[in-house]
Amino acid sequence: MHARSAVLLRTVAVLLGGSLLLGATACTGTTGPTVAGQQGPATATVGDADPVPIGPEPTPALPVTVHNYDGGEVTVTDAGRIIAVDRSGTFAQTVYALGLGSKLVGRSTSAAFPAVEDVPNVAGGSGSMSVEAIAALRPSVLLTDSTSATPVMRDQLKALGIPTVYLDPARTIDGVGPQIEAVANALGVPEAGKKLAQRTKDEIAAATATVPAQDPKLRIAFLYLRSTAITMIAGPGSGADSLIAALGATDAGTASGVKEPFIPITSEALIAAAPDVLLVMSDGLSSVGGVDGLAKIPGIAQTPGGKNKRVVDMSDAVVLSFGPNTGRVVAALAKAIYGNPTA
Repeated sequence: MHARSAVLLRTVAVLLGGSLLLGATACTGTTGPTVAGQQGPATATVGDADPVPIGPEPTPALPVTVHNYDGGEVTVTDAGRIIAVDRSGTFAQTVYALGLGSKLVGRSTSAAFPAVEDVPNVAGGSGSMSVEAIAALRPSVLLTDSTSATPVMRDQLKALGIPTVYLDPARTIDGVGPQIEAVANALGVPEAGKKLAQRTKDEIAAATATVPAQDPKLRIAFLYLRSTAITMIAGPGSGADSLIAALGATDAGTASGVKEPFIPITSEALIAAAPDVLLVMSDGLSSVGGVDGLAKIPGIAQTPGGKNKRVVDMSDAVVLSFGPNTGRVVAALAKAIYGNPTA
């Protein structure tokens, strides 16, 4: 991810603000599937959102020296008190799925799966950290990425002597396996990381295999919604483009000429994107008044997806997490978008 794109994505996340809470509801499709897929609105759910541990709690082989994503090195000598912070909750999910959930003492609010609800929050949904809250938890290692800590925060963490591992901030389908292994290596459990990465890749492959061939491909637009004050359409580098590709569809925003991860929605941009399906976060959809409220945003009603109310929502804490749950995310979205083509 280019530095400019990373900064913009973080800015969008900060603007969105607040907790990314698990908010999935029951499917509300109005008609049955057709050749082109599910008609009417639907909610994609993954059931129990807790990542499944790859095995019993592993014993870390430490110390390990880690090369940080943005340069420099850090030596991790103890994985007994782990804090995991990023804007999508990916690192906390990965720590849990590696079997080290009992060692997780701090997280960001975006890590909203049930198993960690009692773990203290040290960062908002945007991933922006509170150094004071982190220090109070006396972590033996902090896992974060290069967009969650400002230069001032990095200096403060270094001055406090907190071993901090800075990982890749990009979120893509292809990056899921390497990201899992990077977290595992930093915690001294590389074998568990290899097993978890392979399991996740296999689950993603199985999920994508359920996607029916479409000619032409569906055009799906991912929209960020936080009341009518913040409405944005995703483009290249948002992460949503990678997810949409895994669903056998075309990212409508990118195809229409959007050049940044997210840009404000305009009638012109939506009409140009011409999405067949509108993919949104559940809390975001609720914030604009549901499907009927979404239709009132200028340009939505003029798109194929808006006219047909082909709106698919998924929990804020799940849809762009790109971690151990990714296979289940793709499978749930495929079912919501395409119906059950084998039925």
